[in-house]
Amino acid sequence: MLIHPWDASEGEAEWRGFVEAQAFGQLIAGGRDRELPVVVPTQYVLAADEVLLHLARPNPVWHAIDENPTVLLSVAGDWAFVPAAWKAIGDEDPALGIPTTYYAAVQLRCDATVVDDVAGKLAILRRQLDVFEPGSGHADPAVHERKLPGIRGLRLAIREVNGKFKYGGNADEAHRLAVAERLAARNGPGDEAARGHLERRSGF
Repeated sequence: MLIHPWDASEGEAEWRGFVEAQAFGQLIAGGRDRELPVVVPTQYVLAADEVLLHLARPNPVWHAIDENPTVLLSVAGDWAFVPAAWKAIGDEDPALGIPTTYYAAVQLRCDATVVDDVAGKLAILRRQLDVFEPGSGHADPAVHERKLPGIRGLRLAIREVNGKFKYGGNADEAHRLAVAERLAARNGPGDEAARGHLERRSGF
């Protein structure tokens, strides 16, 4: 992933907050000597320095992880298209603006550990339920113990983080402010989140 200096993550608080909020990404297992990697869309929980998730036992990702436990979790979101005219202010010609897309992306390089024991799988399921359904009154996953052989858990120990927050960092404040105002006016899917990143990183 190309990361210009002005798009780089400002630190752990930024990338961690984004990854926790998204809670869904693409798990990529390259395996060994494969023509293509295995890519699995999945829900996850970020817990301290590891990622927790579970997948169905027939998933082809397990063979790739057995071959090579180094995996990548790719998380992207909070994106908004910025039309060409939005990049022009004052007497600048809107037709000469350069369109772009604002987005955030974080890639976590991890060492995968497969969890097959009942206690380990239950611990992952309980943590996921605590995060996604706090206080909902759901039953403890142990009541479904007969179904547990159908899944396997994964603990991904985070080894390296690359974060990109592409929100006009290469533009001056006046141009960034103009885009922020137009995102607020359009208020389409993703615009509020993108504007939040833009304003936070710009300090206004």
